Amino acid sequence: MTSIDYEAKRTRLEEERDELTVRLQDLGITHGGGSHDVGEGEGFADSGAVSAERRELLTLQGSLRENLDDVEAALARITAGTYGICEKCEGPIAPERLEVLPSARLCVACAADA
Repeated sequence: MTSIDYEAKRTRLEEERDELTVRLQDLGITHGGGSHDVGEGEGFADSGAVSAERRELLTLQGSLRENLDDVEAALARITAGTYGICEKCEGPIAPERLEVLPSARLCVACAADA
């Protein structure tokens, strides 16, 4: 098993955090909350399209926020010295898993059970 390069992980997670923040800002959202509302259509026929677009935007916003929260939590774990430790079983998370998913909170076995 290879060891974890914590500084490389920190750098990668910080870059990912910055990218996610920019994507949220591009959608008119700050990490703290506020969002850009999809404009209302003028006619009844447009209302279905507006509703569908709003749902898609809210789904994307939620996904990006969740990813950003995971990245920030991983950065906090690096600072706390708990990065690479499964939050469920408290065993090590394989470095190969962290390479693929740097914000992983769970080892493969615990993630499969979740």
